[in-house]
Amino acid sequence: MKIGLHIADFTYPAGPAGLADDLARIASTAEEVGFARISVMDHVWQIGVLGPPEHDMLEAYTALGYLAARTSKVELLAWVTAVTYREPGMLAKLVSTLDVLSKGRAWLGIGAAWNGDEARGLGLPFPSTKERFERLEETLQICLQMWSEDDGPYVGQHYKLDRTLNVPQTLQRPHPPILIGGGGEKKTLRLVAQYAQACNLFGGPDLERKLDILRGHCEAVGRDYDEIEKTVMVPLDLGGNGEKTDELLSSLQAMAGLGVQEAHGWVPRVWEPGVLERIGKDVIPAAEEM
Repeated sequence: MKIGLHIADFTYPAGPAGLADDLARIASTAEEVGFARISVMDHVWQIGVLGPPEHDMLEAYTALGYLAARTSKVELLAWVTAVTYREPGMLAKLVSTLDVLSKGRAWLGIGAAWNGDEARGLGLPFPSTKERFERLEETLQICLQMWSEDDGPYVGQHYKLDRTLNVPQTLQRPHPPILIGGGGEKKTLRLVAQYAQACNLFGGPDLERKLDILRGHCEAVGRDYDEIEKTVMVPLDLGGNGEKTDELLSSLQAMAGLGVQEAHGWVPRVWEPGVLERIGKDVIPAAEEM
């Protein structure tokens, strides 16, 4: 099992003036100690489970470009891109740019979006749930077309592109891996089966059932279930003195037994010296054996 770092909090003791240095140190340390991926949220306000909306939040793709320049091995992605915040042609271009400048380390993480308050607050599109899922599927189709040899037009219900030209192309061929976030059983997991290289679910009592539903969608569309990487979002919390380490390892072992291949999570007080190093010492080597 691989371990990934989700950077979801940008409110650090040094404040915005120290944020560039803090973020560079966090990313370089995560890479050095063995994290496989680094992600950032695609939100414009902080989300309620982590803090008030007034807390610091960076724009995802600008932050990923900065992280690309500060790292050399970790894979990079937004976890996950809100589909309605960017037009799909521009999104494909953003991920292509990240892939080229990171020398082939970009992923497209994407979902149907959910935070209506921030979207309305900044005047970003936020249509109905039904329409957001329709736009998600069309966006996936547009990205795949732009990353192919076909630069012809695309005409969908919500998007029309006269020419899907994308130069330079992504370094990863046929395209950067696609991760679709969410556990919706009728729509999201069906889109995973049809379009994605990875899914993202949450740990919990329904994880096994969700994976079984994904397997069913794969059978329905003729997709090999084993082709899809199973990832789970979890808190990577060892406790103040490491007292939660065994509990975390036990949880990871149980998920690995279900076929989960990556645990991706946020780290409390990630800015503090030694926090990531402890995960690199006490969790990552053990997870690699699972």
